[in-house]
Amino acid sequence: MVYSRVFATLIHWTIALMSNQLDALRALTTVVADTGDFETMRAYRPTDATTNPSLILKAVGQAAYRPLLDRVLRDHPGAPLAEQADRLLVAFGREILSIVPGRVSTEVDARLSFDTQASIERARQIIALYEAEGIARERVLIKLASTWEGIQAARTLQAEGIQCNLTLLFSLTQAIACAQAKATLISPFVGRIYDWYKKAAGAEWDEAANAGARDPGVQSVARIYRYFKTYDIPTQVMGASFRNIGQIRALAGCDLLTISPALLGELAASNEPLEARLTVAAAKADAPEWIASNEVVFRTNLNEDAMATEKLAEGIRIFTADAIKLDTLLETARA
Repeated sequence: MVYSRVFATLIHWTIALMSNQLDALRALTTVVADTGDFETMRAYRPTDATTNPSLILKAVGQAAYRPLLDRVLRDHPGAPLAEQADRLLVAFGREILSIVPGRVSTEVDARLSFDTQASIERARQIIALYEAEGIARERVLIKLASTWEGIQAARTLQAEGIQCNLTLLFSLTQAIACAQAKATLISPFVGRIYDWYKKAAGAEWDEAANAGARDPGVQSVARIYRYFKTYDIPTQVMGASFRNIGQIRALAGCDLLTISPALLGELAASNEPLEARLTVAAAKADAPEWIASNEVVFRTNLNEDAMATEKLAEGIRIFTADAIKLDTLLETARA
């Protein structure tokens, strides 16, 4: 007991002496880059990186990344459009893995979010493309939307040794179903939850009263973290979709946090002290009640949660729109 207190004290002072908040955060949480930009990753040295269709579309529109698109079309001119899109995602993923020491998340087409079997087949194809490039599947996380169908696809894929990252997650109901499917990782969104509550409150929104630990998005992730740690659920919790560094600070200690380049820069520029806000010990001390879950419970609870229902649907629509734009870009480039 004495040794553990001494160790905790040493950790506290080590973090306090670190040069900036980004370095301090690394001592508490695995930092993940939420970007498709290689130079950002080189600058901020994240452990992992996560991408989505919107980020890839943004990156491939830049001249620096055009050669990746050109190479895919040159090497696979007769491939179906869906395969070319996956090859482009894998090309980005391969380059990212040459920079980060950990894993990259690559997303299954959002248009398949309600099709379990098609999601499974597309995920297998993505993994096969990575393995053909000499990249072990252990370094890849397949991203799937946290619909019931996406979660069941993850259940099958995990059983095959394909690690999954369940995204567009806005509720404990979704998180528990993902845990039951033995997902490697979940990405509960902070900023989009914050956005919903702020919009719903309108002129009555009080920014100061809803900041830090009181932020509704932060509270959602903290609730999931407490539940998972209380019941020793191995699925990792990765807070995502941040609007400000206050949200990040309030979740220091979470398993992972995926952070945009702008917010990584703000953290690196700040010298304010940072301490763990989420810990396993605190989670177990505030143990939530065990919740049973099945398809009926999942669908019922999700339907009753207006925020989660709306943000899940909106997220799928946004990612679908960008997947279509990426298809159009590919079609135009190969014409």
